[in-house]
Amino acid sequence: MKVRQKLRQAIDSLYAGGQATAEAYTPLVLECVRVNDVGQAKRLQSHMDLHCFTPNDTFLHNRLLHMYARLGKISDARNLFDKMPQRDIISWNTILSVYAKSGSVENLRALFYKMPFRDSVSYNTVIAGLAGSGFSSQALEVFLRMNREGFEPTEYTHVSLLNACSRLLDLRKGKQIHGRICVGVLGRNVFVWNALTDMYAKCGEIDKARWLFDRTDNKNVVSWNSLIAGYLKNGQPKKCIDLFQEMQLGGFKPDDVTVSNVLGAYFQSGLVDEAIEVFNLIKNKDKVSWTTMIVGYVQNGKEEDALNLFAKMLAEGVKPDSFTISSVISSCAKLAYLCNGQVVHGKAILLGVDNDLLVSSALVDMYCKCGITKEAWIVFDMMPSRNVVSWNAMIRGYAQNGQDLEALVLYEKLLQQKLKPDSITFVAVLSACNHAGLIEEGRIYFDYISKRYALIPTLDHYACMINLLGRSGCMTEAIDLVNNMPHEPNSLIWSTLLSVCAIKGDIENGEMAAKRLFELEPLNAGPYIMLSNMYATCGRWEDVASVRSLMKSKNVKKFAAYSWIEIDNEVHKFVAEDATHPQTEIIYEELGRLIKKLQEAGFMPDTKLVLHNVEEEEKFASICYHSEKLALAYGLIKNPHATTPIRIMKNIRVCGDCHMFMKLVSKVIGRPIILRDSNRFHHFVGGSCSCKDYW
Repeated sequence: MKVRQKLRQAIDSLYAGGQATAEAYTPLVLECVRVNDVGQAKRLQSHMDLHCFTPNDTFLHNRLLHMYARLGKISDARNLFDKMPQRDIISWNTILSVYAKSGSVENLRALFYKMPFRDSVSYNTVIAGLAGSGFSSQALEVFLRMNREGFEPTEYTHVSLLNACSRLLDLRKGKQIHGRICVGVLGRNVFVWNALTDMYAKCGEIDKARWLFDRTDNKNVVSWNSLIAGYLKNGQPKKCIDLFQEMQLGGFKPDDVTVSNVLGAYFQSGLVDEAIEVFNLIKNKDKVSWTTMIVGYVQNGKEEDALNLFAKMLAEGVKPDSFTISSVISSCAKLAYLCNGQVVHGKAILLGVDNDLLVSSALVDMYCKCGITKEAWIVFDMMPSRNVVSWNAMIRGYAQNGQDLEALVLYEKLLQQKLKPDSITFVAVLSACNHAGLIEEGRIYFDYISKRYALIPTLDHYACMINLLGRSGCMTEAIDLVNNMPHEPNSLIWSTLLSVCAIKGDIENGEMAAKRLFELEPLNAGPYIMLSNMYATCGRWEDVASVRSLMKSKNVKKFAAYSWIEIDNEVHKFVAEDATHPQTEIIYEELGRLIKKLQEAGFMPDTKLVLHNVEEEEKFASICYHSEKLALAYGLIKNPHATTPIRIMKNIRVCGDCHMFMKLVSKVIGRPIILRDSNRFHHFVGGSCSCKDYW
């Protein structure tokens, strides 16, 4: 509200002052766009009209136009467009997108044919708008014109065209478009393959649809729905049911479209009893239905939903099996929900499945990912039998928790059991060498992968070695490894190298790695932020501005950093300078008390780590209220006299100042702190950290 109030006041001042220049309008326009304030934007536009303001270019009007379009203000967008003294291709395309998204086909077509010039965006927008509104023939006509004028369609254009062919049941044109896709660069795009499957199925070539489906990479629910609906349409309900069951076993969650088609298949086959087995339609869900849904949630990254569904399953009196239990434990591990994990462990004991190989291996992994390696070892040690998966879970757990020597000792014990290590084993072992700084041992283990065990080193193994070499000061060797590896370096390799360069302050190689990442993952904010921070550390503020400008031009969105803490079986999440928690005032008071206590002991927040060109006072305030510090303060408030470790999770790597802060707090309050960040666990005890400051 304060921001909008200030904006309104600024525009009030503009009206009081009479005429204004582009320099005066620009920041106000940008602020209106930033806060999505249509009312003030229209006031600005009226002020421009009132004083007959004519800008030198289209920038200001295009920004307003884009905001109106984005917010669905069709009449406001058209009103501004009609008044614009000059328009460029962006102006025209913006209005096209407004009409396309709103389904205003007549206006869309009229504006398109009125355009003095067009580009590929113009054509793609119109084709998508026409096809999406059911004007399939017109969409294909526009595509032919686009082709004649030499513009290239995108994958989304191909999807729109294939959908148009599906509606028209025009197999001939669909095959022509398929041919274009095969000779282009879009052949493996999942959306295109889904549309191809749907087109062939609806046009009666169900075997061709099945052939495409079987070769589709990274299938999603739409992939399955396309073929399920195709089998139903082509009078093959048995195959529809078989595919639905195959879909469930694959861990995909059926949606309303799936249910509708499968119910149709059941009724078409006369299998009414089977129809009630569809999860969303049956009251008395059986164990398979529940387990399938839980597994689907876990595999699709919906761990909290899996836990909630498991609770409902127990409330319904359905007895889970070892597969259900192991899936739920995996959810607890990914979320680091120790309390929930312990409850499920207890349930496994009551059910008598705690010694099941699948369950016990999941328990080892869960306790390790919650930072409790002692409990993990107890489970591991009591297992009646172990396979390489069990050993990997424990070795990896030790490595992640800073117990690197224990990890390497356990690896040797694995060999004594005559078990053959696999690729995952060596990732854990190399990670342990990395964290312990054991460069020679790391080289030996890396050679073992191919020479002793005849395995092919994966990109994960190369990433570990690049990390180890770079951190150990062997940057030239790390670069040589990147250049000479048999695999094409992927984003993991380049991000690892960039991370090492950031730690070592190697700008030259850091720029190289960042540029490769910009090509591989242009919308991933991480590399941009890391390179920007490297420049900021060196005081190269112009380069910082350049990177941020590049992010803006590519519409790269920064991901939010946050921390969470589990108190009394309830999860509390915090972001930096958070003011949303019900006990915000008390939290900040506690954090202030901690900071003051540490300052008295000689600690000063390291404002050099605030990589923004701002005043020292603002830097101080920024770094003092990072999310993990707020979580720590809340943990101390809720359990001020406890001696058990305070457990905090963070979704990105902890900064140097927070790391030092946690070390000192663990010493001052005499209480362990366990912090899990995106890289590893940090066990702070008595002023020291398990990572040995090698993070």
